Amino acid sequence: MELDDLDRRLLNLVQGDASQTAERLAETVGLSSSAVQRRLRRLRETGVIVRETAIVDPKCIGNPISCVVLLQIERERPEMLSQLRAWLKAQEHVQQAFFVAGDADFILVVTAADTDAYEALMARLVSENPNVKRFTTYFAFCAVKRGLAIPVPLSPQP
Repeated sequence: MELDDLDRRLLNLVQGDASQTAERLAETVGLSSSAVQRRLRRLRETGVIVRETAIVDPKCIGNPISCVVLLQIERERPEMLSQLRAWLKAQEHVQQAFFVAGDADFILVVTAADTDAYEALMARLVSENPNVKRFTTYFAFCAVKRGLAIPVPLSPQP
């Protein structure tokens, strides 16, 4: 899908705050609110906007533990990878999971209420996924930056 600068500006704005009204977005980009609504609908329908969600402070809901986990697997057999991917997707405390190249096979971002809850999750991971060889956990002291916004550059001006 071809994006013009108005689409790109809208994408940057809604990534910063998806709760903005069409009227507010229209004022910012210089369009009518109906034109903004049409553009946003098209961006959703074509899959450019995948999902809109709220960012919740994990400490406020009782999940103050954040970890980055490096996960190694035994074999990269397709059926075993598929099973592990499905398991990771189903775990609500696994916020993000990346299949990567390098020393680890997966990098996970995990949240938990406490170290016992984290330990229980990882025990289930190992017991329910025999392909897991080992994992290394890095406990985060604080979140320096948290988000999923992707920079959307404007088109270069001639």
